[in-house]
Amino acid sequence: MDKLMGIVQYILGIGPTAILPIAILIIGLIFGTGFKKAFKSGIIIGIGFVGINLVAGLLTGTLGPVAQAMVARFGLNLTVIDAGWPAAAAAAWASPVAAILIPICLIVNLIMIFFKLTNTLDIDIWNYWHFVAAGATGYIVTGSWWFAILCAVLYEIIVLIVADKTAPMVKNFYDLDGISLPTGSTAAFAPLGYLIGNVVERIPGISKLHADPQSIQKRFGIFGEPMMMGLILGCVLGALAGQDPGTIFKTGISMAGVMLLMPRMVKILMEGLIPISEAVKKMLQTKYAGRELYIGIDAAVSVGHPSVMATALILVPITLFLAVILPGNKVLPFGDLATIPFYMAFIVGFRKGNIVHSVITGTILIAISLFMATNFADVHTSMMANANFHMPNGATQISSLDMGGNLFNWLILKFAELAKALF
Repeated sequence: MDKLMGIVQYILGIGPTAILPIAILIIGLIFGTGFKKAFKSGIIIGIGFVGINLVAGLLTGTLGPVAQAMVARFGLNLTVIDAGWPAAAAAAWASPVAAILIPICLIVNLIMIFFKLTNTLDIDIWNYWHFVAAGATGYIVTGSWWFAILCAVLYEIIVLIVADKTAPMVKNFYDLDGISLPTGSTAAFAPLGYLIGNVVERIPGISKLHADPQSIQKRFGIFGEPMMMGLILGCVLGALAGQDPGTIFKTGISMAGVMLLMPRMVKILMEGLIPISEAVKKMLQTKYAGRELYIGIDAAVSVGHPSVMATALILVPITLFLAVILPGNKVLPFGDLATIPFYMAFIVGFRKGNIVHSVITGTILIAISLFMATNFADVHTSMMANANFHMPNGATQISSLDMGGNLFNWLILKFAELAKALF
């Protein structure tokens, strides 16, 4: 088991920028693109993810200090610290069940495709950590390996179903043909996001409010362009954090850079994916008339959309405000504030880019997420302790919006608690 864990950790340590080109090369060869075209596509996709990761690093590297400064400035004092998804992922990979769950999840995906239970081929191996986290949750609560495997598989099945159902929206709104987004945290915000968004869209008065990048640009000209929206929202966040004028402007420029650069990085990635996607479609149409297969990749390809970024940046101060006013909440949002774009990707797509409706829907979802993260703190803290995570000063427990405030993982927690009580 230690040797298997070492192999898994080595592969994961390579990172998606190296794993994806290899996976794409294999898929391309299987579906008959030829080595040259498959190899070229894989390299282009790897380069695209290098660019996406650089821009995502700019986003998190800018928002992290801003969030920390806002917390300090407003004197927020909550006892459960949001450690963020990187800490949660590290804890999931360090769990005893991690090594065995990776091959199991791969096999389950292939079985589901064979029996036409899903159309998504999930090649985003790194984000399997969400499935592993569900398994680790079941293991901590019950102490059973078999139950942990069941929890991970259930989580994976639900995510793949959501990925299938949202693929048409991903194609139409994000212009990502033949692609689905089976990222665990993004998918977990989809069901409630869809239902709540539909209700918001029907509220008298609010139903008529509409703002998307196109209408904003038409009304405000240059100041409505995505990069200018990033500049303005970044400067507002910097001001709320109490930064000096120079740093405020620097924060604004960084957010403007994210708005401008992320779509261009996604365009590079899609340049590599299109030949593979077309080859998959061609073979399926020949052998299985009417069958469609989606290539499942990281939801990072969607977060650069101007409506997603605008919604997420507006939600950063709203999330901190909610943490203070919600009775019963104990979670101090911090580590996952920069991950809010991932939570909003499907919500914004459902609302067809309407920032007003997306922000309202997102506000309600974040409030629910904070309550779930608070309820998840005991198990989350145990998981972090097993990974030798050091408790931040002033914190008594650890949680996160990505794992603890994730609807699917929270339901896994309740399922595990019920199973323990019954058996």
